Amino acid sequence: MQVSIENVGKLERKLTVRIPAGEFDTRVSSRLAEMTRSTRLKGFRPGKVPVKVIEQRFGAQIRGEAMSDLVRTSFQQAVDEQQLRPAVAPSIATSGQPIDGQIEYTATFEVLPDVGKIDVAALAINKPVATVGEADVDAMIDTLRQQRRSWAPVERAAQTGDMVLFEFAAQGEGFSHPSQGHERVGTIIGSAAMTKELEDHLVGHTAGDEFDTDMMFAPDFRISALAGKQANVVLKIIRVQEPKLPEVDATFIATFGIADGGMDKFRAEVRANLERELKSMLTMRVKNEVVQKLIDAHPDIELPNGMIEIEARALVQQAQAQAQQQGQTFSGDPAAFNQMARRRVTAGMLIGELARQNDIRPDSRRVAETLATIASTYEEPSQVVELYQRDPQLMSSLRNRVLEDQVADWVVGHAQATEQQLSFTEAMRQV
Repeated sequence: MQVSIENVGKLERKLTVRIPAGEFDTRVSSRLAEMTRSTRLKGFRPGKVPVKVIEQRFGAQIRGEAMSDLVRTSFQQAVDEQQLRPAVAPSIATSGQPIDGQIEYTATFEVLPDVGKIDVAALAINKPVATVGEADVDAMIDTLRQQRRSWAPVERAAQTGDMVLFEFAAQGEGFSHPSQGHERVGTIIGSAAMTKELEDHLVGHTAGDEFDTDMMFAPDFRISALAGKQANVVLKIIRVQEPKLPEVDATFIATFGIADGGMDKFRAEVRANLERELKSMLTMRVKNEVVQKLIDAHPDIELPNGMIEIEARALVQQAQAQAQQQGQTFSGDPAAFNQMARRRVTAGMLIGELARQNDIRPDSRRVAETLATIASTYEEPSQVVELYQRDPQLMSSLRNRVLEDQVADWVVGHAQATEQQLSFTEAMRQV
């Protein structure tokens, strides 16, 4: 195999590879023999299909597979010999035909930049720390009670916290919603599910009240026909209900799968769940802090355009999936995501370099613990574990996540880290 390399840009390389045609012929012959033994065709006994018949029916496919395999293996050998680190899959150009006893192809690709030794000693890292207190357990139990509250009709006027069922019709300049009659909806006053202004108008009214009011709908109002518009709104209160919170008794506790142990066992379970969530959030906060400091310390790093384009397209696909889940459509331009894509690529590259330079590899114990934590949030944890273990892509993603966490921990241990004490509530705020 003969290899020549050409620099066609800061990170772009053009590799020309020449391979003796005999290697290609050997692969084709081997594949033909394999298919002769395994192919089943009508009129022939198993393993007795003539090579000529296989060649007639599958020759083009066999030669294509042989060429792909030859290019794949020889390209990997060539980049290893040249000590190159491709950033993305190469673009291959070849006639596929032997010339002067050789098959030649060119591979054009970008390589990962040489960022040099990454020194983290001077990085100032804030490491958030927090604990779960009794008050946090009380607050979570109250939240669980709220989630399981029931509703009872009342004759009094509506107030904050009540669920109100009402009909409404809105009319403004050049529009009306709905086009005919009224629309019936419900909301919990104070939730802002129907915007705060509209819910405020419901306060003080009882079932059967009819009234109208002028109001401006918020630009993000969930009914697009009314979003950002001024309208006169006619409302009729159908029903007012107040919340009834369940008592924290044996029946309530049993709904969480706790048959024995009473309140002590219940509080211990709640605390364990909060501590698991807190640990996950603190890990995320540390990783975000480390990533940002690494990016700030390497503002001029050269990035492969191919990696940015791939990441931008992935971000568009994520936005489209989220929009679809919400019953909406999204058709964004990948270029609009370039800045976010650059940040992600930079972060991934620096994290990867730190792992490579310091021989940091995914810890199998930590991978298992992380998988167990993920699975514990589902009703059938064992099925989730089995799903991951049977899916190489899911396991690869999990190991990458654990490796990122390990690198972040390593950076904290080698940088100028300062603990930042937070309350549980502060620590759990989204970052």
